[in-house]
Amino acid sequence: MRRIAIVGAGQAGLLAAHDLLRQGYEVTLFSDKTPEDFLERARPTGTAARFDVALSYERDLGLDYWRDKAPHIDGIHLHFSTAKNPHNALLTLLGRLSRPAMAIDLRLQSATWMRAFAERGGKTEIGNVDLGQLDEIAADNDLVVVAAGRGEIHRLFPRDQGRSTWVRPQRNLTMVNVTGVGMQMPYAPHLTPVKFNFFARYGEMFWVPWYSKDGAPSWSLVFEARPGGPMDVFQGSGSADEALERGKSVINRFAPWDAEWVRDAVPCDANSWLVGSFTPEVRQVVGTLPSGRHVMALGDTAHSLDPISGQGANNGNKMARNLVASIVERQDRALDAAWMRDTAEDFWERNRWTEEFNNTLIRPLTKPGQSLLLAQYGSTGSVGDTSPQQILANRFCDNFNDPADLTPAFHQDEISRRVIAQHFGEADKPVRQGKTRIVRAQLRQAFGRPANHPGTSPLKGSA
Repeated sequence: MRRIAIVGAGQAGLLAAHDLLRQGYEVTLFSDKTPEDFLERARPTGTAARFDVALSYERDLGLDYWRDKAPHIDGIHLHFSTAKNPHNALLTLLGRLSRPAMAIDLRLQSATWMRAFAERGGKTEIGNVDLGQLDEIAADNDLVVVAAGRGEIHRLFPRDQGRSTWVRPQRNLTMVNVTGVGMQMPYAPHLTPVKFNFFARYGEMFWVPWYSKDGAPSWSLVFEARPGGPMDVFQGSGSADEALERGKSVINRFAPWDAEWVRDAVPCDANSWLVGSFTPEVRQVVGTLPSGRHVMALGDTAHSLDPISGQGANNGNKMARNLVASIVERQDRALDAAWMRDTAEDFWERNRWTEEFNNTLIRPLTKPGQSLLLAQYGSTGSVGDTSPQQILANRFCDNFNDPADLTPAFHQDEISRRVIAQHFGEADKPVRQGKTRIVRAQLRQAFGRPANHPGTSPLKGSA
């Protein structure tokens, strides 16, 4: 029986460990935390919203313990504001997902999956793994998968210069997970969406329905501030309460339509927050140890993504599934460095649009992308809305599930036009009509009146 070690008890590592155990391998999981540590002392390392393709892997492994408990995310509500005036709502998009998404507190998830792993016959060792120990682990196993680590272990995996886009952080990031907030947007009561607020010059804010480790109705509030801009106010926050108070101030200033909704929010717990930044990058998956032995990167260790597109956890699930399938297909042949590279290359060829979609949302909106948003303008998110605008908005939402579908249309005018014509019967008129309606909304705002975009309501005091 082949012996495989997984270093890291995050999402991708635990899924791979469970799947390998199911396939009949001898699996040892190395974690720097016990289940109790995750629940009582750890911070969630991200929001980790997953869409249906990623969730299907968890269902296949019998790990979807929260299917009937967690809030089901059924769509996306996008609020796009102009660069000059963040209060000027340029347009909205209200789309519905074909299948619901979910976001589970990673602390609860890791603790629960670790316990299930032990119950199913897996072996777990608790403690920090340094470079020397990693070499010892590699000597005792047919394959070592590294799905965690910073410092010297992380440096084992060089940056892939040809596939990495950024050389510095593109956003300063803050996450505060809160309760005390209604689970529906007051201006879109027929949706339980991820709510995006995009500000062309300053950054982004998005709110994700979230299932906390304590089971309270919750939201994960994520702020993506362009470094040095007016939204970049979170550095130096010393607690969840302080980070949330700064967040409420930012919302009051830039997204007043959400100010009353978030007014009574309180942190889910003292540890449910993060402030920091990192450089999104793709890494080479083969790490060479001092002995010359090789280990393989998985999940964020192999490919770190800015959270703007919600792809990190989804990418990790897909990568874990691909890895296990490749191990099984390999049978008794060596799980060597060449095989590691071939496995990663196969995954990249089928999933490279994940990186491109992430970068699409980080960069200024392209001209073909503008046409897509103009054409969908008027989408309401209602169940009974079968208009071409709604179908296109829904397709934008489902692109988070499979970025290969619509991402190319954001970068090539020919593809963008073909997509629009597919849903409207022609390519130019829907864009012109959307633009005309937006100009009318801009004129209403210029005269102090509500824009009347779908999925909005007048602010208190508005004419």
